[in-house]
Amino acid sequence: MTALLPQGEHAIARRCALAGISRASYYRHWAASAPRQEETAVRDAVQRIALENRFNGYRRVAITLQREGFIVNHKRVLRLMREDNLLRLRKRSFAPATTDSKHSWHVVPNLARGMQLTGLDQLWVADITYIRLQEEFAFLAVVLDAFSRRVIGWALEKHLQASLAIAALAMAIKSRRPQPGSLIHHSDRGVQYACNDYTELLEAHDIQASMSRIGNPYDNAKAESFMKTLKYEQVDGSKYRDVDQARRSIAVFIEEVYNRQRLHSALSYQPPAEFEAQHRSKSPSPSPASRVGFLRACGNLP
Repeated sequence: MTALLPQGEHAIARRCALAGISRASYYRHWAASAPRQEETAVRDAVQRIALENRFNGYRRVAITLQREGFIVNHKRVLRLMREDNLLRLRKRSFAPATTDSKHSWHVVPNLARGMQLTGLDQLWVADITYIRLQEEFAFLAVVLDAFSRRVIGWALEKHLQASLAIAALAMAIKSRRPQPGSLIHHSDRGVQYACNDYTELLEAHDIQASMSRIGNPYDNAKAESFMKTLKYEQVDGSKYRDVDQARRSIAVFIEEVYNRQRLHSALSYQPPAEFEAQHRSKSPSPSPASRVGFLRACGNLP
């Protein structure tokens, strides 16, 4: 039984007869033109994705293409991006010191080292970096969930006072509302994190403090990684007129790009918001008792 074709469509044989060519000629032409059409479509998509975010490397472009349904691997994407001059260039940027660890405040041991995270709000990491403005510097404090890499608190000001770090922590606490006794907060030994005002806010919400060893940036690698990404993909090359303009631009990058769009290799190439939503859909929320049990298992509670 012959299937009915939609109006305007004809079988290959009928098309060939109307055009006065053989079916063999038709298939030879198709074999020659189809790969070129597919190559053009992939190249157009590569250019679109690379230009939407000029800091995407070829691996992230390849993953994005695969998520859109293209059948490509990273080697092919690398070739296309190299041919079209779309590969990003790296540069080393100047970084003034933002950490003053020479103070008289109490320094706590590193509790985060060796932790095996299994869920959200088990470990937060915090850090501070500088942001160059046209005529001065501003300073950005952030708090990330170490499991999902999501930025959950941040603040930008023109000073390095403790209130900067406190504002970022307060935002994180308000947005996540962690269970008392279930969370470790890790930072460097800077005075902003060791002073009474900051540690009292941690104690008020029963959050355990943890600090890096002296001169070891790897202890806070996840926060350092975010700062590097922020500088490379947003701050470097931008000319912020003042702190208000910088705050607006960085807010968009954090909330819309980094948290919701940027693919993270450590998260199986998912954005943090998508990773968190997927994790919550698969895992029931742990009870306070189970969270405390997790910290005890890690050796961070008596």
